[in-house]
Amino acid sequence: MQKDIVPVFKRYPQNPILTPADLPFSAGYYVFNPGAVKINGEYILLVDVFHMEGSICFWLARSRNGYDFKFDPQPVKWPEPPSWWPENGCYDPRITQIGDDFFIMYGSHVNDLGTRLGIVKTRDFAEFEFISIASEINNRNGVLFPEKINGMFCRMERPFGGGEHSPCDMWLSYSPDLIHWGQSRPMMQSRSGHFDGLKIGGGSVPIRVDEGWLIIYHGVTTCCSGSIYSLFTAILDADDPTKILKRSKYPVLFPQMPYETSGRVLNVVFTCNSILEPDGMVKIYYGAADSCIGLAEASLKELIASTKTPYHFMTGVEDRYDSQILAMA
Repeated sequence: MQKDIVPVFKRYPQNPILTPADLPFSAGYYVFNPGAVKINGEYILLVDVFHMEGSICFWLARSRNGYDFKFDPQPVKWPEPPSWWPENGCYDPRITQIGDDFFIMYGSHVNDLGTRLGIVKTRDFAEFEFISIASEINNRNGVLFPEKINGMFCRMERPFGGGEHSPCDMWLSYSPDLIHWGQSRPMMQSRSGHFDGLKIGGGSVPIRVDEGWLIIYHGVTTCCSGSIYSLFTAILDADDPTKILKRSKYPVLFPQMPYETSGRVLNVVFTCNSILEPDGMVKIYYGAADSCIGLAEASLKELIASTKTPYHFMTGVEDRYDSQILAMA
């Protein structure tokens, strides 16, 4: 019997909230995948802009109410990495506040060499300080936890060796100084037959909840026209995030609207952020079809309640469900 599967996140009715037409001049073809923070009542998005030179740069957009954003007059003056890493593209920033500092972990790209995880620091989103190229192999979707775990900085990551359609899982690494990383280990695997059956990767900075760490991650499956990117949740153990306590059975957001299904990349909802409001609502600003930016909201209680499937640590197997029902959602 078919049943309704309603995504937990509810879209803002006036989506998309940002498009290339909102840039101060004709500088970019697409805007997508922003990092997001809220500072002293101001919402700040650090936006991927695919620009006329054929690469991606960062551009700030600001809002006082979290819904109506305006881009800064010019793109961010991004700090240059060391000369041995001639970065010519940067994308998918995750912004983590620790004390008075905001650490931005992002994909740093060099033609012919691939993508590594870069780390930049700021306090005011006006001046930015380069910290490190923090991976030695191709790596994306780096997400820094907002507090140290067992005395060490901790990050989620997605190392990869193949192309866009190669299977990839999430890993965890530790560092004493944000420069030297190690103690790397697998964290969570893709699930065959699910909408996260091909590859998975970190999304928002983890949110501390009573049960541990709530994360929003993206999962990818394939269809005849390419890949489908959806969003899921999981709850990690507070002291050992490699222990997955629970994991959402169904996507909490799935590409359905025209601005999510058609664009630079078909069928994509992808987030690098979440903002927990004082009233318990969680906002995510997400890339839609790698072309524009949407906003979706859900209560923290709803997200925790939907992340209810016990995870079997030894096998990675979850309670099975009818995949035909999910396919009809």
